[in-house]
Amino acid sequence: MKIGLVLPNTPGYSETFFRNKIRGLQQEGHEVLMYVNNPKGSKSYLNCKVIKSPQLNGNPLVVTFNIFLQLLKMLFLNTRKSLELYQLNKKDGLSFYQNLKQILSNQFMLYEQLDWLHYGFGTMVLDRENVARAIGAKMAVSFRGFDYYVYPVKNKNCYSILFSKKVKYHVLSEGMKKGLMLNGIVGDAVFKITPAIDLELFDTKDNKRADIIQIKTVARLHWIKGLEYTIEALSLLKKEGVAFHYTIIGDGLEKERLQFAVHQLGLNGCVTFSGKLSQEAVKEALATTDLYLQYSIQEGFCNAVLEAQAMGLLCIVSDAEGLSENVIENETGFVVEKQKPTLLFEKIKEVIGLNETQKEMMRKQAVLRVEKEFNLEKQQKEFLAFYTE
Repeated sequence: MKIGLVLPNTPGYSETFFRNKIRGLQQEGHEVLMYVNNPKGSKSYLNCKVIKSPQLNGNPLVVTFNIFLQLLKMLFLNTRKSLELYQLNKKDGLSFYQNLKQILSNQFMLYEQLDWLHYGFGTMVLDRENVARAIGAKMAVSFRGFDYYVYPVKNKNCYSILFSKKVKYHVLSEGMKKGLMLNGIVGDAVFKITPAIDLELFDTKDNKRADIIQIKTVARLHWIKGLEYTIEALSLLKKEGVAFHYTIIGDGLEKERLQFAVHQLGLNGCVTFSGKLSQEAVKEALATTDLYLQYSIQEGFCNAVLEAQAMGLLCIVSDAEGLSENVIENETGFVVEKQKPTLLFEKIKEVIGLNETQKEMMRKQAVLRVEKEFNLEKQQKEFLAFYTE
């Protein structure tokens, strides 16, 4: 098969989800192309042809030149496909101006003959709902946390056109699948393929326990990650006289506000903002961790929690969407109702108080489940089945 993958950028080194998927398809003899807005590096990536979208905003001279270039392509190179796209868009009620704008901006996707055109994020399909049909390809869409749960809050009915099309959907959790079915999508069109992690990198052999209780979270500094509630819960833990140190690995726009919350709640010296780290550095940080927290307000699934479990860490997560599938309550970790810092504090205290036998049993169960259910080989097989079944 020839599969086109539509992404914002070529995947970074740490984005194993896409890299692993691409390698698995290539190993089975399939060709993968990438359509991106911002390629990182050369026009070839992981032996994939990389096709960049035209720049249609910014410098007026560059934009004018690119519009002219796309017009020429529409008239002389992609005439039949452009006309097909125009007719399909017209049926969806697009005005002539909206239609022309879509056709020009999507010219870079009309060259190749594909078996599948797969949008790696739900938001990437917006204003491109008919491109796959126009080029004679089947359409697939992956939904993740932000594009599924957050983006539609501010953009009502943004997927209404998409949901009227024949699409094969990939989601991360059963919760997402049920949500799509509530939007009228038949269950047979929705496939759950969870994230997977590199088990050779994230393992338990280098773990070292520190004298003071070490607590960590890997997350971008965004309100959706519930870090303010986490900090509030830890302030209650400090008032109980429990000695601990909390490290937040990640960066983002909310850093200053979170730092102020740490100061206001009297946690100076107890909390470190380490910034964004490489995968290897994250592993080193987790190796000296006793307790991992992911108290998100919303979460599609969360690779970081899988990595923590693979390293045998005790994990406490919120009940936000995919997290309650990521961790099995009282078996591989603990699930706490979101946005309830007092409940989180009580659970942290309870987990710290478990005896070593109980802790070790839970660590082993978490490791075994991740090794069995969230390995890269299993994910590769599931994606092959996604395109062939």
